[in-house]
Amino acid sequence: MAKKEEPKPAELTGPEKAAIFLLTLGEEFTTDVFKELEDIEIKELGKAMSRIQNVTADQVQDVLWEFVDALQLPADLHFKGGDFFKHSLGRALTGDRAEGLIMDVHSPVPFSNIKHIDPKALGNFIRNEHPQTIALVLAHIDPGKSAQIIADFPEPLQQDVIMRIADLDNVPITILDEVEDVLRQEIKSQGPVGSRQAGGSGTVAEILNQVDQTTENTIMTKLEEDRPELSNEVRKLMFVFDDLLAVDDRSFRTILKEVNNDELTLALKSANEELRNKVFANLSSRAADMIKDDLEAMGPTKLSDVEKAQQSILRAAKKLEAEGKIALGRGDGGDQLV
Repeated sequence: MAKKEEPKPAELTGPEKAAIFLLTLGEEFTTDVFKELEDIEIKELGKAMSRIQNVTADQVQDVLWEFVDALQLPADLHFKGGDFFKHSLGRALTGDRAEGLIMDVHSPVPFSNIKHIDPKALGNFIRNEHPQTIALVLAHIDPGKSAQIIADFPEPLQQDVIMRIADLDNVPITILDEVEDVLRQEIKSQGPVGSRQAGGSGTVAEILNQVDQTTENTIMTKLEEDRPELSNEVRKLMFVFDDLLAVDDRSFRTILKEVNNDELTLALKSANEELRNKVFANLSSRAADMIKDDLEAMGPTKLSDVEKAQQSILRAAKKLEAEGKIALGRGDGGDQLV
């Protein structure tokens, strides 16, 4: 009878490989490494370490071969990565910074069980909840999904929820757990009780960056009337299509590489002449001429389609910024024809 093959272990992610490398080299080496890392990098490593329980010798060898040209095969690792992370970080950092990082690594992710739900279904589910409950949910999920949800709300509810999001600060984890209970979502709770930064003008700006122009104008007009200081703060944090003018040419060319010509042409339909010229100047002569010809031949176009193309380009730009590849400056709707 043939011997049953054992299942192959799942392929390791980059942070998991780095975590195994540090676990292999010990706490003293890891302490020195943590001193050179940013908080976000420490968090990624900490989360990866906390997932590790046993590492096979084959996995260790594969990882080490990626860091060095040759190393003898060490023994299997049998200890808890979470404890290793705490001890190493405790030696590298002290005080609130270390405690905050450990808490961030081990704290539950609010509303993680609803992130897969369709925005329309989620919006219908929460629209009859108290506006403060809605604000807590929208402040903790992807801004793009929040934008789709809030665009379907009636105007008075839009204003109420947006202002509540802007006024949110540190929200106790216990409160978030209670909200999840009310929404009947499965809660996965572990780690110490703490708080998580949520809401504020930055969250409002991220959401408004991704709603359609009509919704944005309606909300911002009301904010200007009721909360002029908040309105000014949000506008400073928003990044809109015209703000691409402030992007340096090198970063701008990197953005253009991520955009197809059809989408770029559609996005430029309502763009001002200065932004169009910036695009043409950062394209090859042939590509620029093709887009100019397409723009001249393009008939009346729905403004909603143009805005969709512009938002797609902005998402590409923000993704590149998040990856550290570029730097960005900050700076009536419906189906109108333009």
